[in-house]
Amino acid sequence: MNCFTTPWGEFDLTRFPEDPRDRLRAWDAADEYLLRHLKGIDGEPVDLTGTVVAVGDRWGALVTALAEHRPVQIADSFLGQQATRANLARNGVDADAVRLLSTRDTPPDRIDVLLVRVPKSLALLEDQLHRLAPHIHQGTVVVGTGMVTEIHTSTLQLFERIIGPTRTSLAAKKARLVLCTPDPELRPAASPWPSSYALPADLGPASGLTVTNHAGIFCAERLDIGTRFFLRNLPQRHGHEHVVDLGCGNGVVGTAAALANPQAELTFIDESFQAVASAEDTFRANVHGDTKAQFLVGDALSAVPAGTVDLVLNNPPFHSHQATTDATAWRMFTGSRRALRPGGELWVIGNRHLGYHVKLRRLFGNCRVVASDPKFVILRAVRN
Repeated sequence: MNCFTTPWGEFDLTRFPEDPRDRLRAWDAADEYLLRHLKGIDGEPVDLTGTVVAVGDRWGALVTALAEHRPVQIADSFLGQQATRANLARNGVDADAVRLLSTRDTPPDRIDVLLVRVPKSLALLEDQLHRLAPHIHQGTVVVGTGMVTEIHTSTLQLFERIIGPTRTSLAAKKARLVLCTPDPELRPAASPWPSSYALPADLGPASGLTVTNHAGIFCAERLDIGTRFFLRNLPQRHGHEHVVDLGCGNGVVGTAAALANPQAELTFIDESFQAVASAEDTFRANVHGDTKAQFLVGDALSAVPAGTVDLVLNNPPFHSHQATTDATAWRMFTGSRRALRPGGELWVIGNRHLGYHVKLRRLFGNCRVVASDPKFVILRAVRN
């Protein structure tokens, strides 16, 4: 199940954090297709002697296979980076063989081979191509990869507009390659990211906030209806306390909590580097004075000491790339119980059909509905 067979050998790979109940693989046919292409199994091999950069390599499958070429991985996911470290170690590869960068870091000065795992977010792809374009040259080999359901006309248009002439390969196992030739005469417009918008005036302490979104953030162009409902029903609390905006996204929920209670100390946490950058920009633009805040890229509450939190505000995701899963939500809930002080509260918003109340009652021994509408429910669980 976990053996990834490639032209460079076989590798034992898992996602992170490793969970024996998780049957999802750490690679797919798109990764296989790209590696076959690089080795020349279906044509001429690609020269990998220069600087090889892999963007969006989800769990480290590509860079683990290509480790002998000392690639650079650029990723937005903290969990993806941790998976890469674990998979390199699992396969006896020196950690120094792969240079790990986030989407917020400066790319290498010169890129000779650019491998792009097409992300779910078209905006993130756009922003990353803009960041990478100044570092490629006329001879750079640019190859994207993804499942056929992930590559659209708009995907190809981005490569063509920012990098150069673009075509696609034939499909293989429902995967496809994007083959792009850099055009040194191309002068693309500047990246439109980050973007910002103002919230409406009917959201309590969040009314009129300026929200900043870096590329790839969920609902970057407008406030989603779930967060809107959450903002209208946030707990009203006062005095010094430690509040965590868990899975913070653009940080609007935690920023609203800070404005409602200036004495609170806020911690914003997300596994996305783009999200945490957005949250910090949103907070800095709207909160002034002595309110303390820290911004953490990490795996749920694993970096927060036990028994140090008074309130956790959480809108958990229920997708991992294309897969639907409750593994992230469960990790957030268990981490919240550990981090909360006795009497501390976890407030969760979710779609009604997800049934989070069952998990919270099992974990906390209690769960109360705070507010609901036909689509969403807000739940409150108290740490005993």
